[in-house]
Amino acid sequence: MITGEMKTKIDSIWTTLWTEGSTNPLTNIEQLTYLLFIKGLDENELTREREAEFLGLPYKGIFSQVPAHLTDVQKEDWPNIRWTQLKQLRAEEMYEVMIRTVFPFIKTLGGAEESSFSQYMKDALFQINKPSTLQKVVTALDNIPMKNRDTQGDIYEYLLSKIATAGTNGQFRTPRHIINMVVELMKPTPEDKIIDPAMGSAGFLVSASQYLRKNHADLFNVQSLKQHFHNDMFYGNDMDKTMLRIGAMNMMLHGVDAPNISYRDSLSEDNKETEEYTLVLANPPFKGSLDYEAVSNDLLKVAKTKKTELLFLSLFLRILKPGGRAAVIVPDGVLFGSSKAHKTIRKEIIDGNKLEAIISMPSGVFKPYAGVSTAVMIFTKTGVGGTENVWFYDMKADGYSLDDKRSPIETNDIADIIGRFNNLEVEKDRKRTEQSFFVPVEEIRQQDYDLSIDKYKEINYEEVVYQPSLEIIRNIESLEVEITAGLKELKALLKGSEI
Repeated sequence: MITGEMKTKIDSIWTTLWTEGSTNPLTNIEQLTYLLFIKGLDENELTREREAEFLGLPYKGIFSQVPAHLTDVQKEDWPNIRWTQLKQLRAEEMYEVMIRTVFPFIKTLGGAEESSFSQYMKDALFQINKPSTLQKVVTALDNIPMKNRDTQGDIYEYLLSKIATAGTNGQFRTPRHIINMVVELMKPTPEDKIIDPAMGSAGFLVSASQYLRKNHADLFNVQSLKQHFHNDMFYGNDMDKTMLRIGAMNMMLHGVDAPNISYRDSLSEDNKETEEYTLVLANPPFKGSLDYEAVSNDLLKVAKTKKTELLFLSLFLRILKPGGRAAVIVPDGVLFGSSKAHKTIRKEIIDGNKLEAIISMPSGVFKPYAGVSTAVMIFTKTGVGGTENVWFYDMKADGYSLDDKRSPIETNDIADIIGRFNNLEVEKDRKRTEQSFFVPVEEIRQQDYDLSIDKYKEINYEEVVYQPSLEIIRNIESLEVEITAGLKELKALLKGSEI
């Protein structure tokens, strides 16, 4: 998360757009994302050019030659389309080059018309309508340091926090540190095929790609794995075309050449996918509108419900390959809801597959969007059961205050969660009074498949012995005598000083 000076800079840009008359927060976010994308493209190209020059290797990048399909006027603009040149132009010229050449270029990304990115950029509109406003915003963005790869994601989070409520389908923006925690728990591999069926700005997919670059850098030395990473590893669905564009740009700026981004209602009958993926990372919508008639019958067979959070769990079981894993953020109601649908989906995950962990998170994690309590549910699709003991963890703090301000604090359980999950053998002897512990599956069945941590956690109550009431009264009376005597002494001193 960003604080201080950078917040002030973003607020200033926001005010500039607002003053122009652009009062739709999501439109402003989208326009800023385009500019960040243009800036990021140039910075990535500069890095690659310097690396190639240092190694003495030839490099042919997206700006290396003028695309043949450009008009004569666009070809004249070409020397100025990179951020480093664009930002130096006068306001009127900058605006003309942006509208005439830069924006059309990024919409097709240099003519790659069949890419999923260009597919969803077709409807994109550049809506900063005044040259002076564009120049102010470009100058302000240029003054924000972007070398830290998380900065762009932090900016997205802060911009999205300006939307007072969740989207129409109940989406909440997942904090970056929670996304990274989930990815660290699941440890994606170079062979994985990963999907987020409610991707939003693609935070989970971006984090997974960064994890692989950090922990499996050698995959890029194997042509088949490199090709898989760029073209066949990452999949995302969303019903909001604006978020699809933002997500696609986010993925590409983080080094995934051709992410598979689809405009799709993942719960609908149109989604026929079965046993396609090895890893699901998701924070599906908790509420919102749902076309019940359009919901896939396969999902309704598992749990007949209108609750999207339950339908998504059914979907994950369907689209995972046998042996595939899922880490999903769910509202607490999923864990203890008493309806037939709630119990049915929990029973299916526990008895029909392998439930591994429930990590209970405090209610403030999703503020300022909502105060809902949530948990991370981790399971593996087996189709034949396999749940023996379920690991529970009671997260108390995530490194930020649990109020609307979400200010950084020292207390943070995330490192402990990751460390313990990666070494579950030593957890077997932990007591129910501790922050993490195992619960045998038989006990969970006896509790009607309730997965609320409070159902199993034990609390040590220390007996507090108080003084007898009469003794407390006598002590109060004694204090009252002392206070009265002190006041008399003070009054006498003040009278003496006035003489």
